Amino acid sequence: MRQINKEVMGSSKNSEDVLANTVDSCVADALIKLGGGLITGTLFSLLLFKRKSWPAVFGVGVGAGMGMSNCHYKLNMPYLVGADMIKAFRRNNVNQIGKDSS
Repeated sequence: MRQINKEVMGSSKNSEDVLANTVDSCVADALIKLGGGLITGTLFSLLLFKRKSWPAVFGVGVGAGMGMSNCHYKLNMPYLVGADMIKAFRRNNVNQIGKDSS
């Protein structure tokens, strides 16, 4: 049997696999951000705010918000139009207004 090089033919991935990888990446990123917010809030609570609970809760909220924002961006990234996708065309036959055509 002859093997086909997928790099030449183009990689064909299932859309479910792409979505699953993106969601897995989003969940991992959100958990890291959530944990970082919790640790930062706890440190601020212990060192500056006399062991109040609100800095830790605030840190968790900020981490969760950052994780959700990054997830939203990753899931909608295929629909963003980048500057490298826009092609500028120059017209050669531009109608000139105000000139006599006679």
